[in-house]
This record gives sequence, structure tokens and C-alpha cells, in this order.
Amino acid sequence: MNRYTKIINMMESYYTKDYEKHKKGITKVREVREETVRKFFLQGDCEVLVVFEDTGKEILIDDFSSDEDIKKYLGAKFINKKR
Repeated sequence: MNRYTKIINMMESYYTKDYEKHKKGITKVREVREETVRKFFLQGDCEVLVVFEDTGKEILIDDFSSDEDIKKYLGAKFINKKR
């Protein structure tokens, strides 16, 4: 299962994903588009860790989370209409 991170601060919000480099043993963090995260989230193949930079609060959202939480933290586009 893929894990994406949504970083929320005062000015903006953006999505990132951690990639492991096997040869060097390091983790690279790259920014990804919201459409990519939404595609995998609606397929049920990922979870999103929402991080508030100002407070340090973290919330884990997956496809088993309530529709209210998904809409509040990720947006209405992330709610699967087929449920």
C-alpha cells in the first residue's frame, strides 16, 4: 500500500511521497500532484498522512475513514461515489 503525505501550512498545502534508494540506503522525498494521489486513493491502494506544520498534528486517512474526515482533510473529490 502506498503512503502519501499531505503537508498543510499557513500558505499552502502539497502532497509528497518518500522513495527509498536501494543502492545508497537513503530516502528521497518528492512532491506529487493531487490527481495522482486521488487516483490511487479512489482505487483503495493508498493512505494519506495529513501533517499540520504549524501544530505538528498528524492524521492518517485511508479508504476506511469516514466521509466527513475525507472531505475535511483531503477534499470532496476524494470521496468514492460507488459506496
